[in-house]
Amino acid sequence: MTRGRVVPSDRAAGVQPPIIPIVAGWIAETPGTISLGQGVVHYGPPPAALAAIPEFLATVPHHRYIDDAGLPELRQAFEGKLRDENGIDAPFERRIYVTVGANQAFLNAVLAICDPGDEVILLSPYYFNHEMMITLASAVPVPVDVDERLQPDLPAIAAAITGRTRAIVTVSPNNPTGAVYPRETLAAIHRLCASLRIYHVSDEAYEYFTYDGVGHFSPGSLGGEHAISLFSLSKAYGMASWRVGFLVAPEHLHRDLMKIQDTVVVSGAAISQFVGLRALREGRGYCAAHLPSLAKVRKEVLARLSEVPELVEVPAAAGAFYLFVKVNTGMSAIDLSERLVREHKVAVIPGETFGVRRGCWLRIAYGSLREKTAVEGIDRLITGLRAILAP
Repeated sequence: MTRGRVVPSDRAAGVQPPIIPIVAGWIAETPGTISLGQGVVHYGPPPAALAAIPEFLATVPHHRYIDDAGLPELRQAFEGKLRDENGIDAPFERRIYVTVGANQAFLNAVLAICDPGDEVILLSPYYFNHEMMITLASAVPVPVDVDERLQPDLPAIAAAITGRTRAIVTVSPNNPTGAVYPRETLAAIHRLCASLRIYHVSDEAYEYFTYDGVGHFSPGSLGGEHAISLFSLSKAYGMASWRVGFLVAPEHLHRDLMKIQDTVVVSGAAISQFVGLRALREGRGYCAAHLPSLAKVRKEVLARLSEVPELVEVPAAAGAFYLFVKVNTGMSAIDLSERLVREHKVAVIPGETFGVRRGCWLRIAYGSLREKTAVEGIDRLITGLRAILAP
């Protein structure tokens, strides 16, 4: 038998390229660019957590593997956090898993609940890595558009459910839109999932980042064997590069999740989990101390954008550190984004990567910048839009 050339899998070929490295490449080729692109905060881990690293080196046998599910002390501490802050009762022994960021938590969940060809409903615009992971798992992402307020459209979600639907995913506060979903909306989705015996996967990586008196709600607090919740230390505790996330799942998935965890990663890095435990002990007050500066940057960004309604429409966004804006142009968002970097030295993320196919939408991230730099970045964005869109 004659064979052709060696070829990669169709599975990987069918996944969209990750946009963050693409934009990072444009930035690297354009020195002096201000990035309103990647979603990170401007601060790092709690100093007390970093100061504990010598203790880790001196007392932990760091040449050995740790428990697949993660350090028991960290999982137990997170059990307490869930109970006290989120109203979720989840004994850590068989329900809480430490993952390499919330991204791995999502992947583990998809592998545990989906077979090839099964469907997962994503609210569009969606977090692009969710869509990518569903596709890599040989499942089928089913985008359902949010309404004009960037809120879930409950009738549209119900209409999208089929016999192959395995889960509905909600992200609140939302990436990329910054929208915060009300308790009653999340509760309605949770009840719908329970009635149809499908999973409700709730991504809550931005749980502490809300503004204007808006609160966060964890649908996992409503209980049920269909509730899966995802959390992260990357945002609240400035630990993006340390890669510490949490998967909270019903006990009936424990055996399969342990198989998946052991196969994919065995366990996360011991030092990251050690530092994560110390960060968690600092409590949500650590993040709360940084929220006023983020809120100030957000206010300035919104004020600048409100002055140019002829260029952009800015839907309400009370959470995370993103704005999802519609640009009044027929140009594709990815072409516009590249020109903004190369010609005006400001980076944003194009809407196509979040599943948006109608209109030109851009995600603006303001979490990583101080006020002065954020304002300069927005001014560059407005100047660039005026120049590029000029008739």
